[in-house]
Amino acid sequence: MIRIQDMYKIYKMGKIEVKALDGISIHIKPKEFVAIVGPSGSGKSTLMNMIGCLDIPTSGNYYLDNKEVSKLKDDELAEFRNNKIGFIFQKFNLLPKLSAIENVELPLIYKGLSRKKRMEMAMQALEQVGLGDRVHHKPSELSGGQQQRVAIARALSSKPPLILADEPTGALDSKSGTEVINMMHNLYEMGNTICLITHDEHIAQQARRIIRIMDGKIVEDKAVS
Repeated sequence: MIRIQDMYKIYKMGKIEVKALDGISIHIKPKEFVAIVGPSGSGKSTLMNMIGCLDIPTSGNYYLDNKEVSKLKDDELAEFRNNKIGFIFQKFNLLPKLSAIENVELPLIYKGLSRKKRMEMAMQALEQVGLGDRVHHKPSELSGGQQQRVAIARALSSKPPLILADEPTGALDSKSGTEVINMMHNLYEMGNTICLITHDEHIAQQARRIIRIMDGKIVEDKAVS
């Protein structure tokens, strides 16, 4: 599913070079539930951007679903990202003027599907996360936990092979956070590949494998017992 080989990301600040990623190599198999953990400044956000096809490395190779994406052009990268990755963000990133079902439908518009088919797929995704009775509610009419579930439904709507979750419980209270993590477990058990980015040790322990990053390098890669 994910194969990263000797990846570097170097930012130049005047005459100074900063290695945000320093020779990263990772292999994540299909249907794994992996947490990538590290403190602020460790490089985990940069790594997330690479895995999510939001940026390209300075050097090294990245293969996703058997395709090398590290050399794609911007328009090719955007199309590939839309087809292969479902994103779940800390801040939900829902459009406030759209209903839940309209927010979930958004990624499907770029696939050229008919309005009827888009609505069917969006409805199915919302029912999957337990919001079949909230499809016409706008984000302001939903709790934080419900908004995150809409975001999860949006990530699932196009049935991508990879779910990439960036601090998905960071903006939630403990009860709503637990519900979201339980949903992640359900998605994993249904056969989804999940890559969870977090700084929270407790959240990381919910995954089946933990990859720790520090100063742009992998310092630990272990299964969770």
